[in-house]
Amino acid sequence: MSPIRLAANELRRITAGKLPKIAVVALVLVPLLYGAMYLYANWDPYNNLKSLPVALVVDDQGATVNGKQINAGNEVADELVQSGQFDWHRVSDAEAEAGVRDNKYTFALTLPKDFSQALTSPAQNQPRQGVIRLTTNDSNNYLARTIADKVVDAVRAAVAKKVGTTAADQLLTGYATIRSSTLQAASGASKLADGAAQANTGAQQLASGSSDLAAGQHKLLDGANQLVTGLDLLKSNTASLPSQTQQLANGARQVADGNAQVAAGGSAVATAAQTFNNNLDGLRSDIQARLQAQGLTQDQINQVLSVLDNARKPINDADSQIQTVNGKLQQLATGSRQVADGASQLAAASPQLANGIAQADSGATQLRDGLKTATDGADKLSAGATQLASGTKQLADGSAQLRDGLNEGAGKIPDPNDPTKTADTIGDPVTVQAIGQATAGTYGAGLAPFFLGLATWIGAFVLFLLLRPLSRRALAARQRPGIVALGGWLPAAFLSFLQVVLLFAVVTTLVGVHPSNPLGTLGFLVLTGFAFTAMLHGLNALLGAVGKFLGLVLLVLQLTTAGGTFPWQTIPAPLQPLHIALPLGYVVDGLRHLLYGGTLSSLGVDLAVIGGYLVVGLALSVLAAYKQRVWTPSRLKPELVL
Repeated sequence: MSPIRLAANELRRITAGKLPKIAVVALVLVPLLYGAMYLYANWDPYNNLKSLPVALVVDDQGATVNGKQINAGNEVADELVQSGQFDWHRVSDAEAEAGVRDNKYTFALTLPKDFSQALTSPAQNQPRQGVIRLTTNDSNNYLARTIADKVVDAVRAAVAKKVGTTAADQLLTGYATIRSSTLQAASGASKLADGAAQANTGAQQLASGSSDLAAGQHKLLDGANQLVTGLDLLKSNTASLPSQTQQLANGARQVADGNAQVAAGGSAVATAAQTFNNNLDGLRSDIQARLQAQGLTQDQINQVLSVLDNARKPINDADSQIQTVNGKLQQLATGSRQVADGASQLAAASPQLANGIAQADSGATQLRDGLKTATDGADKLSAGATQLASGTKQLADGSAQLRDGLNEGAGKIPDPNDPTKTADTIGDPVTVQAIGQATAGTYGAGLAPFFLGLATWIGAFVLFLLLRPLSRRALAARQRPGIVALGGWLPAAFLSFLQVVLLFAVVTTLVGVHPSNPLGTLGFLVLTGFAFTAMLHGLNALLGAVGKFLGLVLLVLQLTTAGGTFPWQTIPAPLQPLHIALPLGYVVDGLRHLLYGGTLSSLGVDLAVIGGYLVVGLALSVLAAYKQRVWTPSRLKPELVL
């Protein structure tokens, strides 16, 4: 007898009659009712939170900042109501408290009366945190607390963003003003530094010039002292000058008169000598005429004239000397007369000269005294100019440091090109860029791998409420254990196939699960159904009622360790080995990658583990068929029947 024939006989047995057929249909529908209905009921609960009644209490009395009235509580409340995330009800404190206590409202959110004042407190230099009061009641629903916490976190983040953006905008506006003022101050400091440098240069020049002036003043004072000394001496020596010059003028006049007389005598002598000499010329001519008359020759005449000329020469020389002396006497007379005239003029002017020298001496004394005062002033000017140069140098250095410091400080003050955008960034510095390598989409789709796997196990479990694990007829006929075991498993495998196909069709067409790899997902679920039916078939065939109980225990263990909701690493450490050992965790992992489009690199491990459980289940069935070829009293009358 073949395994297929054994399977067909078992299927005919369980479908013989109207009620058995209905029972088979019900067994096929069990995974659908569990998996599809649960996924449908929990497909997208977050999208239905808008039907959740929530109390909203706004006690905020507002605040006034810079003459502007602000009511952050009303603004937050309006945004919450307009968001439509919940069914918000603005009520009083008492109504909210009673509503949460009586399960009229899931939770209550209260904005206290000082909410705006707290948010604007930094502007009043009295910063404190604002308070959002959350009222929950776990007896209404435990998850309501988690949902409410998320809402409060979102409200707090939105308020923090708004307040932070406003504060950052004010801060940046202040920074911009400070930076502008600092740059203006730096510009003024730069001009001041340039002016101070120029002033220092001028002060250095003034110090150098005043030092030279002081040195020159000292030299001039020395010269003035020497001038006063000389003029004093001159004044002293010229005190008798008028009388002496008068005496000189009188003597010069007498000399001039005597010289005039001498010149007159000399002139008479010169005239007489000239006349005598002229007479000698006439006498020579007369002698020459007489000699010619006496008949002397010209040679003889010339000899006589030569003798006569030689004899006359001393007379000519004397006449020449007389004429020369006469000229000098005339010059002496003229000069002495001029000297007398000059001496007379000098005598006339010497009183004025003496008076002028006295005035010059007095003026020189005043000049010296003035120069002494001026020299003292020049010394003080030089000392002051030196101090001024030192001070202007310090001013130049200080103003340069001020300029550099202001420029450096201005460079460190933020200068946002877009203050609004910068304030938005400071108020909300981090945004989340979600990169979904594989995305489920909804809460239900995220749970689909877990509940599809559970539905397959439950479907396999309920099949053996109707199916017999092994054919008694085949066992009595001493059929080979492998044939008996396979014949007993195939009906369950066939019905599991129907369960999986129907479940897959409904969740992908009606519920809304859209697998990234449809054929792979269906094939993986079919293999999972075969493996689960093989395991439960083997346990039921080998252990009977105990095997059914172990199938239920394995269901419970896999519910807690498969990691279908939270990551399996979050379960307690003692339970983690069960995750590694039991098959449902591998089913969930494989379905996630096939449904969401993740990498299939780990699918080989999942297939190997599930295939291994299929082989182990069939091996247990073969072992059970082998052992049950021999009938025992416990088989004829079992102690426990389920």
